[in-house]
Amino acid sequence: MPLTYVFLIPVAFAFLAFGMAARRAAAIPRGEEGKLHSLPKYHGYLVALSVLVPSLLLILAWLMLEPLVLWRIVVADLPDLIRDAGSSAQLSLIVSQVQQAATGTTFGTPEPYIVEGARTLVAAQQWSRWLLPVVVVSICLLAIFLILPRISLRFRARDKTERVIRGILIVCAIVSILATVGILASLVFEGYRFFSLVPLTEFLFGTRWDTQIAIRPDQVASSGAFGAIPVFAGTLMIALIAMAVATPVGLFAAIYMAEFASPLMRGVVKPLIEVLAGIPTIVYGFFAVLVVSPAIREWGGAIGLSISPTAAIVPGLVMGVMLIPFISSLADDAINAVPTSLRDGSLGLGADRNETVTKVILPAALPGIVGGILLATSRAIGETMIVVMAAGLTANLTANPFEGVTTVTVQIVTLLIGDTAFDNPKTLAAFGLGLSLFVATLGLNLLALGIVRKYREQYD
Repeated sequence: MPLTYVFLIPVAFAFLAFGMAARRAAAIPRGEEGKLHSLPKYHGYLVALSVLVPSLLLILAWLMLEPLVLWRIVVADLPDLIRDAGSSAQLSLIVSQVQQAATGTTFGTPEPYIVEGARTLVAAQQWSRWLLPVVVVSICLLAIFLILPRISLRFRARDKTERVIRGILIVCAIVSILATVGILASLVFEGYRFFSLVPLTEFLFGTRWDTQIAIRPDQVASSGAFGAIPVFAGTLMIALIAMAVATPVGLFAAIYMAEFASPLMRGVVKPLIEVLAGIPTIVYGFFAVLVVSPAIREWGGAIGLSISPTAAIVPGLVMGVMLIPFISSLADDAINAVPTSLRDGSLGLGADRNETVTKVILPAALPGIVGGILLATSRAIGETMIVVMAAGLTANLTANPFEGVTTVTVQIVTLLIGDTAFDNPKTLAAFGLGLSLFVATLGLNLLALGIVRKYREQYD
């Protein structure tokens, strides 16, 4: 059975259980004990959660453990001579060949034991795909028949439902925290390995970035240089160009929509601006390469300027357009959150609409505006697809936006492409760049938080 249908089973049972529990609770006769402790919908929520939570946890655990079980089944089906003589790496290679044979992607004639293992694997996968929905249906029915009889006039369904939801939220928060800690730990660990091979001073203050080094002793290549200042400078230049485009346009658009536009105009303009946020970044990359870059080079040639095909201004301008809805939406929300009493007080003292906006509303909304600009800046620094397609690969230390530059994310993508082992500075440099990007973003967040706190204390 396809996995999509397996996930739909608990959802269907949850809807069924919700209706059954709500109708059962609504049909309970009111006696001397009074009314229901909880509304019928809370009884439905409780039964639906009792169906959904264990079923989904079982499906996830099943899908995580299934490859390990199938691997053991395939290994156990191998001939004793091959299974006992092979190392762990050899067995993994044999299992990969069995998986390829099971999907029909092998080249040539495989060994007989590979063909037999493929048959065993296909049979085990079919059993797993049919056994899983049976177990899921059983758990759903068990949850329904365990909870439904407990529904009564004084059954505290609301308290139990809120307890379950609180537990789900706590688990989600813990997972997000653990994911963040895991990402940071991997960056720190691999970054430490990189900085044990390349001095930190060379990485932070060096002006030459050339990661081509000899992987083998007999290979001819450069000795490598890991001065990241040109990479940081290119990232900063493109981000500044993007913010120079996005900040005024997004902020002025938010002011117009919040304070000057009619409801009809706001209902048209705001969705059109927010459509920009839904466009995939790779589409922006195509637009930069196919439209913006030729147009700028043609314009430069007309006035005698030599503009590189990977000029920093190209991804900067396109990224600025992409960031407009981030600043506009958050600034619009911040402006609309300003209390009406401040507007009325300013107008009552004789200020006109323009003075009210510039002297009262914008200072009061400054924390939210700074937050939107911060979000857009972080997005600009960490953007990948636009700069990968429109920026260059050569690390040039230049302040000319018409020359080609590279960014941190471009170098990370470039360094991690291929099958290079994680035991040389060329590959580990990606983690050094990632760690520096993480630290820079964290510092930017702390700086913005301080600015927000200062102005929030002034206007609260």
